[in-house]
Amino acid sequence: MAITSYRDLEVYQRSMKALVAVHKLALTFPDYEKFVLADQIRRASKSIPANIAEGYGKRKSAKEFKHYLSNALGSANEMIVHIEVTRELDYAKPEMCNSLIEDYTIICKMLYRLIENWHTIPSKSSSTPSDL
Repeated sequence: MAITSYRDLEVYQRSMKALVAVHKLALTFPDYEKFVLADQIRRASKSIPANIAEGYGKRKSAKEFKHYLSNALGSANEMIVHIEVTRELDYAKPEMCNSLIEDYTIICKMLYRLIENWHTIPSKSSSTPSDL
């Protein structure tokens, strides 16, 4: 499959899928957390695909592309911590939290590989590596 947009990147697609699950989860938090932890995880989860998209738009500059992908990686790591807090405070079932932690761990690994191999992103006429 040719990469014609950031939407074609599997890491973008995964981060959007996780974002939806996180937003639904945040709606179940106790009222006193809706403006603190819930707000933080909503913002961090949105930051990941937003930074991927912005970085993709600047991918011709290695420095800028890596900067935005690094920001996305930071937000993905932040999400792991927020979900661990959610689990430890019993705001959600451990299974749900563990699944989200696994999702964000995969997203982190994918972002790291993309940062390390940014120059391997093919042009519109080539196919994409399967692990991006």
